[in-house]
Amino acid sequence: MRVPTLVLAMIVALAAAAGCSTAKTALPKAGAPAPSAAASVPQALAFTGTTLGGVAFDAASLAGKPALLWFWAPWCATCASEAQSVADLHEEYGDRLGMLGIGGLGTTEAMQEFVDEMQVGAVTHLSDPAGKIWQRFGIAQQSWYVFVDPDGTIVHRGYLDDLQLTAKVREITGLPG
Repeated sequence: MRVPTLVLAMIVALAAAAGCSTAKTALPKAGAPAPSAAASVPQALAFTGTTLGGVAFDAASLAGKPALLWFWAPWCATCASEAQSVADLHEEYGDRLGMLGIGGLGTTEAMQEFVDEMQVGAVTHLSDPAGKIWQRFGIAQQSWYVFVDPDGTIVHRGYLDDLQLTAKVREITGLPG
């Protein structure tokens, strides 16, 4: 069936008036990345929490570069002995590595006291007294680390001593060991 020219002109005019565009530039080019690709959040970082200061935190803010999640408890002697290494790594690699402490197995007040005493306040810390974030990552004990690569893949979950921790940070940030 052939559409008369006048009817076709009216359809084009109505489409233009309605805000429709027939311009080819409105369509993405074949093979071009989807516009939302930069905004996608890896599943490993699709969680939220509350900082020790009571501020909402979205782990999606760590997406796009490697991330280190440190699971600790305020009464944990091992955690206390590792705090200086965590603070040092944050100072040295903080621009290339997202770091997040996740305190659990205690009160928020005890967690804040730990952060203050151990001088690790430059790192953002979440209060997880119910252990919901710990459970999400399968954390069975403290002090454990979870490393997430820039693509959102968990590349390590478990305990690391100070030397192993430093080596893993260098590895994930692409720096020589």
